[in-house]
Amino acid sequence: MKNWTGIANFIFSVAELLRGDFKQSEYGKVILPFTVLRRFDCVLAPSKAKILEMNKSITVSNKAPIFKRHTKQDFYNTSKFDFAKLLDDSNAIETNLRDYINGFSDDVKAILDNFETGATIDRLKKAKLLYIIIQKFSELNLDEKTVDNLAMGYVFEELIRKFSEQSNETAGEHFTPREVIELMVKLLLEDERDLLTTDGKVVKVYDPACGTGGMLAIAQQQLAALNNKIEVIPFGQELNPETYATCKSDMIIKGSTQAKIEFGNSFSEDKLPSEKFDYMLSNPPFGVEWKKVQDFVENEADKQGFNGRFGAGLPRISDGSLLFLQHMISKMIPKDKGGSRIAIVFNGSPLFSGDAGSGESNIRKWIIENDMLEAIIGLPSELFYNTPIATYIWIVTNRKNKRRKGKIRLVNAVSYFEKMRKSLGNKRNEINKQNIDEIVKLYSMHKPHESYIDFDNEDFGYNKITVERPLYDSKGKIELDKKGKKKANTELRDSETVTLKENILDFFKKEVLPYVSDAWIDESKTKIGYEIPFNRYFFKLTSLRKSEQIQKEIKLLEKSISKALDEVVR
Repeated sequence: MKNWTGIANFIFSVAELLRGDFKQSEYGKVILPFTVLRRFDCVLAPSKAKILEMNKSITVSNKAPIFKRHTKQDFYNTSKFDFAKLLDDSNAIETNLRDYINGFSDDVKAILDNFETGATIDRLKKAKLLYIIIQKFSELNLDEKTVDNLAMGYVFEELIRKFSEQSNETAGEHFTPREVIELMVKLLLEDERDLLTTDGKVVKVYDPACGTGGMLAIAQQQLAALNNKIEVIPFGQELNPETYATCKSDMIIKGSTQAKIEFGNSFSEDKLPSEKFDYMLSNPPFGVEWKKVQDFVENEADKQGFNGRFGAGLPRISDGSLLFLQHMISKMIPKDKGGSRIAIVFNGSPLFSGDAGSGESNIRKWIIENDMLEAIIGLPSELFYNTPIATYIWIVTNRKNKRRKGKIRLVNAVSYFEKMRKSLGNKRNEINKQNIDEIVKLYSMHKPHESYIDFDNEDFGYNKITVERPLYDSKGKIELDKKGKKKANTELRDSETVTLKENILDFFKKEVLPYVSDAWIDESKTKIGYEIPFNRYFFKLTSLRKSEQIQKEIKLLEKSISKALDEVVR
């Protein structure tokens, strides 16, 4: 394997030529498509002459299968130009480059369109950089003998990472730190080693908000490390055209010809409606509203119910996180056919937002009562580029092993991190290999530990009861309705939450009647809710300082202030 880090560093250095004419956040939009073009240019070089000859002589209307068979690739180019010939005429560099791009097979042209390469070429020409950029890339030999698909994949991933980190304001929209993804994949596969020993097994991996494809790439690598004789097929969908193009390019560069990466909104334009997957991973946007697809989602929920994707409930319009999880659950392989496992990153909102009867609570209720929530891992703060807030990995599955059935493990991993030498946006912390191993151990271990707690499913459920008080008339008598029942005083109406493990009447007799003896429960208003108050279970009370110590500090502070004032007066 060629020194891929050296190649990545060279390509990244070319971006310095763009300084002043492009924003840092735009560097990737230039360098990534030119990296793709140069890789394809080198890979197709041995068959170039033959393809040009065949293009003239073959008369069939669909030449694509013939060309692909000859190039032994899933792409080809019929233009007379390549990078070397483009450098022969600096005056016609723009026209010839466009001719070269138009000679590619349709899938490659579609990728370059999503990169908005045409507009980039215009800007490079205007800045008088187009010839220089092509010249620089021509210095790189990226043929398959020099740089195999695995090494080229590493190069491309490294470029994606660097450009995403450099563009702090947008990194969080489509880039998850590699160490977080590695942790997610290890959590998914920790109990799966016996299931992945069959040679020739086909494993499907899916991300409905795949961004640049980082989760799919790392899942591929780790599955291959467990068993290099299984076939891993990545599936994904991405809404942003540029990040979709990046992901699609990465798959082609690695030779993942079976990969299916689709463009569009996973909610309103699900391009993989009938597919089921073995493993699913995602880091959907935190707290993003779903108003643009509201009509579509509500219509599916109303008409299809549990036969569709959103039968359990709809979250508030300001946060579509739990829609992603329901979408993924709908793509689980049925339990009797092997089942599936999901790892998804959320902020704190999906844990507790929404009261009993709300969409969020009903979604949690459905997931937990169907015994699909296996574990939640609380991560250290400041791990992500665009937010310092607390984040959590949910492990959801319909194939829990025996010891996990009816149980949910909460893992408090907030202290398992290392400080970064240099911050990247809001990312100031990272989890290293040792941290990852420790967190996975907490997820899987049997021995008691202060950093995890195993709960019964019912521990997170509660009954919300409505407590009524009678309405009295001016004479102090209870008013009755037409049916002879006591009228309720709405101003005194109250509610109580009773855990599912506690008898409602026992709670009412013990906690309510001793204080309001005329109260009763309106059973028609009772609702079951579910919430997961993660932090409450791991909260540790910090002992307060002694008053003597505080007084001593105040006196020292007073002396310091008095001394400073004396110096000012003098």
